Amino acid sequence: MAVRLDKFLSDTGVGTRTEVKKIIKSGQVTVNGRTAQKPEEKIDEQNDRVFCCGRELRYVPFTYYIFHKPAGCVTAVSDAVHKTVMDYFPQSKREGLFPVGRLDLDTEGLLLITNDGQLAHELLSPNRHIPKTYYAKISGKVTDSDVNLFAEGVDIGEKRLTAPALLKILQSDNESEIELTITEGKFHQVKRMFQAIGTEVVYLKRISMGSLLLEESLLPGEYRALTGEELFRLRRQTGRSMEEKV
Repeated sequence: MAVRLDKFLSDTGVGTRTEVKKIIKSGQVTVNGRTAQKPEEKIDEQNDRVFCCGRELRYVPFTYYIFHKPAGCVTAVSDAVHKTVMDYFPQSKREGLFPVGRLDLDTEGLLLITNDGQLAHELLSPNRHIPKTYYAKISGKVTDSDVNLFAEGVDIGEKRLTAPALLKILQSDNESEIELTITEGKFHQVKRMFQAIGTEVVYLKRISMGSLLLEESLLPGEYRALTGEELFRLRRQTGRSMEEKV
């Protein structure tokens, strides 16, 4: 199948369309031993040999899975001590796959597992402000004043307050239940936000990431492929269209 060279480079994770065009123009891309000249050049992605910065790029069909991460496993491809999220996938499916972002060891919930490096980069980019929603149980009473504080930004000990977050109280008691939507991914951010108001997260589960939702029927340790509609919505949210011309 003939595709544009810049699209092939972008889809194999080299960079954005703008970035790969610069790389092509700098003379760092070769096709079948010949230095590529134009981003719009057409290549056979399965048969042509494409090198970028001395590294051969191979066409790999992209795959996308929603995975329900259980507590007790690490968000990594490999780990010498703990079970990883990839250990829940059969060996035959693992090659090239990786988790997009991370969840703490004791946190469960939605993870996107894919081999699409460019989409992963866009989902994690701070400039995209992709919302992530968590359900949590909190040791301590969460109040309306906390809702207002989270909406303004919370001091978690960094140079700046956190970005405005949407806190929804499901139950306010000695142990409260909440849903929290954030648009950042700071280290232990949700836990640190509640520590800042004198409470503690005792259970944490991510229930959505962008347009992706974790349905109740998908149990911890289970995964499923994204539907075409889910992938379309996710790409549209990051500014990438499935209908992008080649």
